[in-house]
Amino acid sequence: MRYLYTMFLLLVPLAAQAQLRVFSCEPEWAALAEEIGGELVAAHSATTALQDPHYIQARPSLIAKVRRANLVVCSGAQLEIGWLPALLQKANNRNVRPGSRGFMEASSFVLRLDATQNVDRAEGDIHPLGNPHVQTNPHNVAVIAAAMAERMAELDAENASVYESRYADFATRWQAAIADWETRAAPLSGKRAITHHKSWVYLERWLGLVEVGNLEAIPGLPPTATHLSQLTREFSDGGADVIIRSPYQDEKPSKWLEERTGITAVVLPLSVGGTDGATDLFGLFDDIINRLLGAAQ
Repeated sequence: MRYLYTMFLLLVPLAAQAQLRVFSCEPEWAALAEEIGGELVAAHSATTALQDPHYIQARPSLIAKVRRANLVVCSGAQLEIGWLPALLQKANNRNVRPGSRGFMEASSFVLRLDATQNVDRAEGDIHPLGNPHVQTNPHNVAVIAAAMAERMAELDAENASVYESRYADFATRWQAAIADWETRAAPLSGKRAITHHKSWVYLERWLGLVEVGNLEAIPGLPPTATHLSQLTREFSDGGADVIIRSPYQDEKPSKWLEERTGITAVVLPLSVGGTDGATDLFGLFDDIINRLLGAAQ
């Protein structure tokens, strides 16, 4: 009995230091939560940067995470439409349902590009509400960080001052980093890119890249031999400076086109953890710019 009582006393301080449990659909939002919350936050991402966030299973382990979560943060714009609704339903946590203060659709806080009235799935992987990959522009991350800090302070009012202080520090460092990235990336303005999938529209808008083609003839479907042959004919004499793909996408189509056109193919991390250099949000953009500069030369 004395042993059990001692163990109880040891566990009491830990229980008093309960963390804000954040469940993110993508790694970038878990990384952002950790920047703002530090040790006050326990963040978990449903996906890794080596997975396509469109296609995830609502596994029991994820259901358990959502059931215990205080805050769910997802990119939204129907990026997770194939699995998130089932996950939320099975978790049955009313505090993190869409419309509650415990749910954040990150892309809703910024201007979403490429919104369309076309909802015909025959056109492939389309997002009527706009392109969901807003994390590839650091100015978007800055806006979402402010919203996330406010939401954390609301959900964990006892530690509101900590979230506010950490956010202010992050915002200062982030704005300085953006200025540095934009200076370094200036030579990329006007460079022409062929992308595997339309994942990079926000990065292109930010850096002044020009998207001149896609490896996927239909968004979300693997590149076809017919379409790749057409791209070879179109770009055999130039017209593009770089071919871009994400780490989870098949390298064969971009390599095939590179070999036949001489256009450099490059892998860019779409989220934190996508490459060895993208270990956090700052490293994500450092590595994206370094890789683009190397390829575009």
